[in-house]
Amino acid sequence: MRLIRQSEVSKLTGLSRASIYRQIDEGRFPKSVSIGGRSVAWVEEEINEWIEARIAERDDLAN
Repeated sequence: MRLIRQSEVSKLTGLSRASIYRQIDEGRFPKSVSIGGRSVAWVEEEINEWIEARIAERDDLAN
């Protein structure tokens, strides 16, 4: 299991920092994990699952 920082999450998802936190507040994005002090990271697997779910939604709409 690997933790990734916000910059990598943004690169993987194409979302800005503000969009990530807005979607977290709305319950539509994986929550971050505190890694000490004010530092947070995300579980890479959860981000990949979120991306896969977006792709599946797209494919379901196309059918």
